[in-house]
Amino acid sequence: MIIPYETLLGLDTETLNNVIKEYLLTQVEDGSFSEFNSQPLSGMINQCKQALKTGELVVEYSEDDESIAIRHRQNIVNSK
Repeated sequence: MIIPYETLLGLDTETLNNVIKEYLLTQVEDGSFSEFNSQPLSGMINQCKQALKTGELVVEYSEDDESIAIRHRQNIVNSK
């Protein structure tokens, strides 16, 4: 289930930032995010927030394991 962007705005800022940080760390681990060392973490968090706002990234809730994750919208569409 995709969590609407408007719902994310209701989250505590620290909570949303922590979800984004977890996403960024997974991107670094799998090599998808090569700019990790070239800009401050706060800049990357803001970049992710903008991508969430535009719909490029979405937050998906998994009912199977009761977890949330940020994913690229195209990956959600392709995996369904």
